[in-house]
Amino acid sequence: MSHTAHIRSHRKPRRTATSSLAMRVGVTGGVLSMAAAGASASANAAEPVTQTLELPTLTADLATQVAQSADATQQAAANYQLQAERDAAATKAAKQAKADLAEAKKKAEAKKKAQEAARKAAAERASRSTERATLSATAGTSTTSTSSSTATGSAAAVIAFVKAQIGDAYVSGGTGPNSWDCSGLVQAAFKQVGVDLPRVSQSQSTAGTQVSLSNLQPGDILYWGGAGSAYHVGVYVGDGMFVGAQNPSTGVVEKPLSYDPPSGAVRVL
Repeated sequence: MSHTAHIRSHRKPRRTATSSLAMRVGVTGGVLSMAAAGASASANAAEPVTQTLELPTLTADLATQVAQSADATQQAAANYQLQAERDAAATKAAKQAKADLAEAKKKAEAKKKAQEAARKAAAERASRSTERATLSATAGTSTTSTSSSTATGSAAAVIAFVKAQIGDAYVSGGTGPNSWDCSGLVQAAFKQVGVDLPRVSQSQSTAGTQVSLSNLQPGDILYWGGAGSAYHVGVYVGDGMFVGAQNPSTGVVEKPLSYDPPSGAVRVL
C-alpha cells in the first residue's frame, strides 16, 4: 500500500455534467425571474402613462360638447328673437288692417247711400231732360229767380257723394277713393248718377248749360276762371254752400260761396 493512499487529495472535485446543467438552469431561471420582474415593474410603471394619454381625448370631447351647447343656446336665442319680431309685426299689421277696415266700411256706407239716392232719382231724370232743353234755349241770358236750396233726385245723390268725401286729402291728379283733385271729385260724383263728365276743369266748365250765380240749384257745377279755361271746380250743395277739393292744406271741404266766390256755373242735371 502506498504511503499516499490514505491522504486526501487537494484537488477540487470535478463537476459533473449534471451539476453544470443544474447550475446553468438555475442561473437562467434567475435571469428569467429578474426579467419577468423587470417587465412587470415596467408594465406597472407604464399604466399611469396610458391614463395620461387618454386625458386629452376626454378634454377635447368636453370642449366639443361645450361648444355645441353654446351654439344651441345662441340659436335658440336667435329663434326667440325672430319669433318676437314676427309677433310684433303681426300685431302691428292686425291693428293697421282693423283701422283700414273701419275706414273702408265708413266709405262704403257713404257711397252706398249715394247710390241708393241715385237709384231713387232715376225716375226723375227724364223729366229733368225737358228742363235742360229749356235752359239750353236761353243760354247766356240772366235770370232773377231765387236759388233753390233743396236737392232732389240725381242732384241729391251727387251732393250726398261729395259730402261723404269731406275730410279726404287733396292730391293733384287724384280720383279717389281717399284722395282727390277738384275735377276728379266732380267727375266721380256725377258718375254715380250716370253722367260722364270730362276729366279736367276747363272741359267741365263748359260741359252743361251756363247758369247765373243768382239762379244756382243744388248739384250745379261751380267753376273759377273763364268758361273753357277754368282752373278750379266744385259742386253747389245749397244754402249758399259748396263742396270742393280745394288744395293740399285743406283737402275736401264744405265752404260758403263767400269763402271763394266762383266765376260761373253750369248745370248738367
